[in-house]
Amino acid sequence: MKQIYKIVTIGAFALLSAGISKADELLDSTKVHVAFRTVEDMNLLGGVSAVDVEKLMEKDYSTYSLSDMQALVGGYNGQLWNQGNALVLVDGVPREATNILPSEIAQITFLKSAQAVVLYGSRGAHGVILITTKRGNEKGLQVSVRGNAQLYVPKSYPKYLGSAEYATLYNEALVNDGIEIPAFSQEDIYNYSAGTNPFRYPDINFFSDEYLKKNYMRYDATAEFRGGGKYAKYYANVGLYNNSDLIKFGEGKDNHTTRLHVRGNIDLKLNDWISGWVNTSASFYDDRKDRSNFWAESAVLRPTNPGADPLVPLIPISAIDPSDQSAWAYINNSNYIVDGKYLLGGTQQYATNPFAGMYAAGHNTYTSRQFQFDLGLDIDLARVLPGLSFRAQYAVDYATSYNTAIINDYATYRATWDNALGYDMISGITKYNLDKSTATQTVSDSKDIQTIAFNASFNYNRTFGDAHNFHAMLLANGYQVSTSGEYHRVSNANLGLNLEYDYMNKYYAQLSGAAIHSAKLAPGHRNAFSPTATLGWRISQEDWLSDVDWLNDLKLTASYGVINQDIDIEKYYMYADIFTSTGTWWGWSETNNSMQTTDSQRGGNPDLGFVKRKEFNAGLNTVLFNGLIGINANFFNIDTNDQLTIASSTYPNYFQTYWPVSDLRPYINYNNQRRTGFDFGVNIAKEVGDFGLGLGVNGMYNKTKNLRINETVEYDWLRQTGAAVDALRGYECLGFFADENDVATSAKINNNTRPGDLKYKDQNGDGVIDSKDQVVLGKWGAPFCMGVNFTAKWKNFTLFVAGTGSFGGMGVKNDTYNWVYGDRKYSEVVRGRWTPETAATATYPRLTTQGGELNFVTSDFWTFSTDAFYLDKVQLTYDLPSSLFRDKFVKGLQVYVNGNSLATISKERKQLERAVGAAPQCRVYTLGVKVDF
Repeated sequence: MKQIYKIVTIGAFALLSAGISKADELLDSTKVHVAFRTVEDMNLLGGVSAVDVEKLMEKDYSTYSLSDMQALVGGYNGQLWNQGNALVLVDGVPREATNILPSEIAQITFLKSAQAVVLYGSRGAHGVILITTKRGNEKGLQVSVRGNAQLYVPKSYPKYLGSAEYATLYNEALVNDGIEIPAFSQEDIYNYSAGTNPFRYPDINFFSDEYLKKNYMRYDATAEFRGGGKYAKYYANVGLYNNSDLIKFGEGKDNHTTRLHVRGNIDLKLNDWISGWVNTSASFYDDRKDRSNFWAESAVLRPTNPGADPLVPLIPISAIDPSDQSAWAYINNSNYIVDGKYLLGGTQQYATNPFAGMYAAGHNTYTSRQFQFDLGLDIDLARVLPGLSFRAQYAVDYATSYNTAIINDYATYRATWDNALGYDMISGITKYNLDKSTATQTVSDSKDIQTIAFNASFNYNRTFGDAHNFHAMLLANGYQVSTSGEYHRVSNANLGLNLEYDYMNKYYAQLSGAAIHSAKLAPGHRNAFSPTATLGWRISQEDWLSDVDWLNDLKLTASYGVINQDIDIEKYYMYADIFTSTGTWWGWSETNNSMQTTDSQRGGNPDLGFVKRKEFNAGLNTVLFNGLIGINANFFNIDTNDQLTIASSTYPNYFQTYWPVSDLRPYINYNNQRRTGFDFGVNIAKEVGDFGLGLGVNGMYNKTKNLRINETVEYDWLRQTGAAVDALRGYECLGFFADENDVATSAKINNNTRPGDLKYKDQNGDGVIDSKDQVVLGKWGAPFCMGVNFTAKWKNFTLFVAGTGSFGGMGVKNDTYNWVYGDRKYSEVVRGRWTPETAATATYPRLTTQGGELNFVTSDFWTFSTDAFYLDKVQLTYDLPSSLFRDKFVKGLQVYVNGNSLATISKERKQLERAVGAAPQCRVYTLGVKVDF
């Protein structure tokens, strides 16, 4: 906590002392998109943040719609108020944030509070992210073309041991396990170390220059068209990108991803009281990849094998005895001769392997096509009733995906080496599998997704006496997502009512509610009503503050609401009994008769109900010193009640048996959780002549707690009730077992324990280390997250910097890089292993070829702090002077260079940046140009 408070204090001091940029830079437009309408930014109530993406792109080019948002929005760290995955809506329709580019976006609104999301019904209960695309205007045809070249440079690769060191340490591990016969002879180890014949004594390094490029490229181009007149306005966006891969051999050198997208938005005005819009979008995505499983195997396949048959990726034909007719028969009939010089290597264990597969297994192309269409209608009904209007929207989206592949079976070969003539020669080869090269394309994993959405609302907006502002909305909203192969659609349906009143933009009152329906619950319990109430007070307009010159605006809000939801109900029919007809067979040998039982797999609960989000939040929004400083903050307390659980402690233990397998216990609404915290955003900006500076600090602190968990525990430290929702549990490590006497007199996991194994605290004193000794070691999630954005302008130059951080969370080094046992690959961490000679300085348990239950379980030996600050973006932009383009075909030219994911500042930087079993994390450098016509 002290660290968090220190960070907040330093950030606040920096803001107050900087004296720089426009208070509301993120939200320069006056209209903000909220649930089913737009409102003036000054009248926003608590729990809503918005970003003007169109303006942001002038200084922050990115390729993902939600890039850098944590640096710009308080309360967002990939989730909203740490509640889970938010509902993403693009132009009001549920769509994926990955299928829209920032160049298409006008504004993104983050709806965090209950009052902000209640009109979306059940599916909006974890928060809503509204992405609004660009529209046309009446300024005549405007064309912008943007092109970018991006260089991807790997940050790091895992550091695994080479063959000689691996062989030495593997022999040591065998001795630790009581096995005296080494897997590798000293002669083998010498030859691995000497490297004189890598084809006989391989030292496989997946990350060498032999297999990987130092970097790869991505290219994209986008053209935008905007214009229109009084009765029709249009916006169009057409773009294409292509990126390659790090792998430079075999099929991998042809790996690439290509995406073409087209968007068209049209706004129509039919007459003075009817208008409408049509939005269309299509994207064509192809991802071609080899079938070698190269990155996953890089974390598994060792540099050499214990035993007589190490894997050799390639076998040189030149080393094969010319008189070996059977070997040359294999060569002459092989479909895969690499560079005319090599056979594909293999062993009985690795008859198929990533290196041979890269050359011969073929390739796969994942294809995705997405078509999106929505249209809407606005009708002004002022002739019926002043202030009354009607709006309706209908959308149909269709997505299809499938894999096409060329799949080849291939043969690999093991060489038998001889040194009878004083030099290494292959005296024979053994073949595994058959070559079956095919040009036949297969199609698999076909999947179709259809989304149908509809909403309609009557809206009443009226001002009485120039002081009393009233808004009302009556809403019907719903959508269904159908996926091929899945019986149930994902559905959301609700009616909504919103009533708002404000007096002279000073006193605010809002009542909102939604009547929701869910097919996941039993008949009679499928409907519920979710109410919210909000009050607001713009204190700065009170007479007793009229003389405070430095206070330009100060608004307080408070809200309470209950949202009934089913998104935390995992499946359908969880209220129903489940029986099976394939139960236990019972027989009587005397009569040779038998019968099969019908067993209960779960009891039913027809009264199962909705999960409830009960929230209180209070907000503050202020502008100070004539717009120099803007502050927005929200306190939230969210109880997620009546979560589903199998009530193991409520029902007798004989309701559940292991033989025959039977369970009579139903799901019930029982578990309660709480999330409490605050978010904040402080923005300072100042412009003086040609020079301007802007600084924004945003963040969120939150803590979680299990208020009630259905559990029966023997010891208090095992109790989940009262603990953090994301508590990290494991053993408390006391160091290494020192010697045999220490092992004999201490509690341990089992009788295989030896000196050099990890020693754990016996919490209950029963002399055995088991699950009853696990305690809370920390929290998985980071309680405090933050973001910083900085803008500096001088004449036509603009510098933009964005960074994010998270503090207070923990992780576990439980990947295969750190947990090395059995036949796993050895990484550099094992160099600090325990031996009798290094007992005082060891940083790693003894090596073992056996299982990992002794040392490689979650304990504070393996935990680490995930505290880190990330420098996410630095961009320098230059806009050529407008005077150069007077009366020219070209109206403007912008050039920029940026870097993404540049630095990680953390004690555990190597752990956080290391990718194990996957392609590496990369720093990305962009050179781009934008031309306006």
